[in-house]
Amino acid sequence: MVEKNKNIIKRIALVAHDARKNDLISWAGKNSDTLKYHDLYATGTTGSLLKKNWGFEITCLKSGPLGGDQQLGAMIANEQLDIMIFFWDPMSAQPHDVDVKALLRMSVLYNIPSACNRATADFMISSPYFNHEYSPIIKNYGKFCPGVE
Repeated sequence: MVEKNKNIIKRIALVAHDARKNDLISWAGKNSDTLKYHDLYATGTTGSLLKKNWGFEITCLKSGPLGGDQQLGAMIANEQLDIMIFFWDPMSAQPHDVDVKALLRMSVLYNIPSACNRATADFMISSPYFNHEYSPIIKNYGKFCPGVE
């Protein structure tokens, strides 16, 4: 069993496409004893469902298609998120696919641990790093933007 350090608070984004919302709600319920010690953020409907089902204290952003994905991307760029759990639906076309791709790109660009399915989320939340300090190494992309670090 991984020892829980309640002094380490992660900033966690919880996001799910419509067809995956029930999966995320179920996963969050199974892990509510761990998640309740962290700062949680979610896109609109997902956040409302998490509050309703598990009573989580959660900051709700806009719905994904209305800009919530972009809000999360901005939080990543501003180093305001530590982890992203995003249960996306690979079987349905999304009207905001470009936003989804941009959000996933930001998580890779800024080396944010991201889980796109339940198995990866299970591995992530059970990792010793989940409840301890972790500083991701962020690649310097300065050669692509001279004068910007």
